[in-house]
Amino acid sequence: MGPITFDRLKVVSFTHSCVYLALLICAFVLSNPEPATFILGMSHGLLWIGMSLICIAAARERVIPYWLAVTVAVLGGLGPFAGTIGFVVHERRRRQATVSRLPSTAADGSQ
Repeated sequence: MGPITFDRLKVVSFTHSCVYLALLICAFVLSNPEPATFILGMSHGLLWIGMSLICIAAARERVIPYWLAVTVAVLGGLGPFAGTIGFVVHERRRRQATVSRLPSTAADGSQ
């Protein structure tokens, strides 16, 4: 297992969404206090660039699907929530695919 994993990307995506939410609150609710808005804005920008590059590499390594990498890279600059939602959706799809591959048993225990 390499350093790029789905779970690590998901954690960074959730962290990025929290930074972005804090930026929005600072900028719009708290009347743009400095240097907090600058620091959060810079953090958001750097996280987006880093996440974009890493997600593209992760898609090439088949760690995440291409649609998720594109979602993070294209929409992440405007709203990283889309990428975070994408990670949740993909995780649920993987879980459902795993469950559907399991042998089914009767509800009453008889086979």
